[in-house]
Amino acid sequence: MMAPSNAMITSIAALFSGGTPYLALYTSNPTAADSGTEVTGGSYARQAITFGSVTGGAISNTIALTFAGLPAGTIPYYGIRSAASGGTLRGFGPLNSSAVTVSGDEITFAIGAVQVTIAGS
Repeated sequence: MMAPSNAMITSIAALFSGGTPYLALYTSNPTAADSGTEVTGGSYARQAITFGSVTGGAISNTIALTFAGLPAGTIPYYGIRSAASGGTLRGFGPLNSSAVTVSGDEITFAIGAVQVTIAGS
């Protein structure tokens, strides 16, 4: 099995961090087909992510991201999208643990908490 080079890993990471990527929250799995249900209601809005440089095949957020005024519900998934609304789903996955919110709650992702890792470096 062939592993990607560091140059390829950096190129792939640039696909996630190019332009202005946004972190989105989901109540159902976004899937590779982009068929999940994104959170709606309250003051929910996608949050712009600033990624740092590729280190060891990974990039992570360099500023904290806060989703304020969330609606009540269970949020088990996230996605990285190419725009503040609409746009392309660049990647997705489960949160480390589902967030159960009541109306008005907020969720904060600390610096370094949103990480994209490209295997093979």
